[in-house]
Amino acid sequence: MHLSDLMKRFKGGISIALSLVAVENVAWIFEPFLFGWVIDALIDTATGKGRIMLTLPLVLWVGAFMVNSIVGALRRSIVQKIFLRMFTEIAADVAAMGKKHRLSVSKTAARAELSREYVTFFQYRVPDIMDQTISIVGTVLALTFYDWRIALTCLCIVLPLLFITKFYIQKVIVLQRSVHDTREEAYEIFSQKEPELVRAYYHSMAGQQQKIANWGAVNFLIMRIFLLGIFMIVMYIAIDLAQFTTGNIYSIVAYLWTFVTSSEYLPELLESWTSLKDISRRLKTEDV
Repeated sequence: MHLSDLMKRFKGGISIALSLVAVENVAWIFEPFLFGWVIDALIDTATGKGRIMLTLPLVLWVGAFMVNSIVGALRRSIVQKIFLRMFTEIAADVAAMGKKHRLSVSKTAARAELSREYVTFFQYRVPDIMDQTISIVGTVLALTFYDWRIALTCLCIVLPLLFITKFYIQKVIVLQRSVHDTREEAYEIFSQKEPELVRAYYHSMAGQQQKIANWGAVNFLIMRIFLLGIFMIVMYIAIDLAQFTTGNIYSIVAYLWTFVTSSEYLPELLESWTSLKDISRRLKTEDV
């Protein structure tokens, strides 16, 4: 069972869900620019300069906000039905393969529960990945519009991020395998009806998960340090080197903050990805 196979099998529902995600996030990436325009228009109106008419930027900003809100509401309603049906089909397939290969009931049930992570990945992680990708790429493009030096500074984080990402995946994937090995033993442990065995079982799993959390914390801190440096450099360019309006500065800060928060979310997405790779290996037909 591979991600590519699931994408082909459920391509209709997945396409609908991801299309809604794309529209929702593309609409939102325009919001800082449009609201910065609204701020400048309000200032011009208040000071009597009248260089910028308030109506157009206000209408466009409200429009982008409403598109994001309405599509976001539809997505949260529609995708639940899509992915509940998807999990039902996957769990039935795991049960059929378990029967075919004469696996124990406990291992088959454990793998069916592990397969829920496929649905979680498509329902939450893939939209998150799209969200962060659109945010990062859209932010860099938007910042280029204001000052190419700002966009270039943001791009300087790419190489450190690639190095940190590779190192993090190598460490976490080994720990994820250990966690999944332990989870497959859950039903066997409970079948013995010994509270001390259950306590030892979850204590062992907690230790493995804590190691994953520790690596995530280290990765998060390193990324934040790099992002802080970028934030300071960009603010220096925006305030000292360029002649920006108040609305421009708002937009730049909003885009920069979007870039920072999107980048720092990567460790959690990577953890989900490494977990799913191991589950996919376990659910291959020849291994089940």
